[in-house]
Amino acid sequence: MSEKDNQINWDMVAEKFDMWLPQLKPVGEALLFVLDVQKGNKVIDIASGTGEPAITLAKRMNGSVEITGIDAAEGMVRAAQKKIVKESLRNISFQCMPAEKLIFDNESFDRAVCRFGVMLFNDPLQGLKEMCRILKKDGQFAIAVWSTPETMPIMYWSYEVFKKRLPKEKHPPLAKITSLGAPGILEVLLSEAGFSKFTIERKSFNYQFDSFDEYWDIAEASDILKQQFDALPEGERGKIRDEVRYFARDFIHSGGSLTIPHEYLLANGKK
Repeated sequence: MSEKDNQINWDMVAEKFDMWLPQLKPVGEALLFVLDVQKGNKVIDIASGTGEPAITLAKRMNGSVEITGIDAAEGMVRAAQKKIVKESLRNISFQCMPAEKLIFDNESFDRAVCRFGVMLFNDPLQGLKEMCRILKKDGQFAIAVWSTPETMPIMYWSYEVFKKRLPKEKHPPLAKITSLGAPGILEVLLSEAGFSKFTIERKSFNYQFDSFDEYWDIAEASDILKQQFDALPEGERGKIRDEVRYFARDFIHSGGSLTIPHEYLLANGKK
């Protein structure tokens, strides 16, 4: 197995993934802005995870659109469903299914959105073909994928400190997560999937923490790196923390707060 096959166990982290949602909110807002959803639209959120940005959109549109969220991880779908029940949201539902095999008819949706999901598909091209298939003529889409490895610091730092301690098959999934970030890759995939009217913009946003300790507590508690931590020899976790802190040193401000810039690609357009 190559490093590009490495994946986080999304079922396992589902109940804790919301720890990261405040950091990812700017990306969801950017996607919804370009998606330009109108009253009466049918919207699909692909690889919706624990429900974002679908739930934010549902609250904003107050039942005037029909929203379907899908994700391949059952744990993520369960977490999303709990939210809409708790908040009594209307015209929104979640289903478990892979992006490569959507059960919906051709030209079923007016809008499609996917935040940080396409690069995680088992087959990104097939997933994008399915997105194109279910969009109506002139239907709009907006997707975000992570950029290059060095522009995704929190995963890059973890990769650097774990790679010398673990075999390749247990490395953090940096290669998978940033597999569509190099120039030209996403453009080719979108064209091959059937999209002809689109733009791709390189954008940035910051992860913000009150301190390095707050960031590290979330990194541990969210289980994003659980597979790596579990594979470590006894007594190594503290060394990992110290080495990551060294990487973060230039992003820690005089008051102790931590600001970590990240880069992503935002693609949007029409079928």
